[in-house]
Amino acid sequence: MMLSAKWSRVVIIVTTLLILAVVNWAIWEKERHLAEGDIVYLELAPVDPRSLMQGDYMALHFALSNRIQSALGQAEAEDSQQASNGYVVVRLDEQRIARFQRLDDGTSLADDEQQLRYRIRNGQVRFATDAFFFQEGHAERYEPARYGRFRVNEDGEPLLVALHDSELNLLGASAR
Repeated sequence: MMLSAKWSRVVIIVTTLLILAVVNWAIWEKERHLAEGDIVYLELAPVDPRSLMQGDYMALHFALSNRIQSALGQAEAEDSQQASNGYVVVRLDEQRIARFQRLDDGTSLADDEQQLRYRIRNGQVRFATDAFFFQEGHAERYEPARYGRFRVNEDGEPLLVALHDSELNLLGASAR
């Protein structure tokens, strides 16, 4: 009985250390993504004004999502109730604003092109998130938003870090 209690303690300690290691690894990966990812701006597309500002977040939709849905075929994307993922190739202008080039077809990328991962969920193309959260009472700071700034890692995974106006001025508090 005494030996069993010791082993139980050892298992609990090892499990706890393993969980902490996994959590810290995930945090380190996200921090690295934020620090080292390529900066890419995606243009926001119009959203139903009633859902644009809902409490302490802004509903987001990107113009690039519309282009991807057109390329996939609107009916195909809407009919697909299964979640799926893909990559789109964008060309970056001098300000690093992404412009649709093509769906990824496996061809190599030009120097000014970037591969971005997208997800189709409930028939809608998404990049990282469909909402931007901010402090309650600060909605007016984000009303002029026209671009989302992303950090994109080597796998093409975008991570939204800030919103910008039409002149690419940062909105709200400072971000990375």
